[in-house]
Amino acid sequence: MSILGAGDEKFHYSDGSYKWIPPDPDYDQETWNEQVRQHKQSHLRNERPKVRLHRLV
Repeated sequence: MSILGAGDEKFHYSDGSYKWIPPDPDYDQETWNEQVRQHKQSHLRNERPKVRLHRLV
């Protein structure tokens, strides 16, 4: 689970799930899908690894 940051509320409901329907009915769905996809990728890039790897010297 990622942590929601400032500005993330545009892409999330209050329970943290993603908004797959654009907030404005006139907004292009394909454009919104791409924005949500990029937003999800930003969560993955910012996620810290859950396991630390140590190199044996």
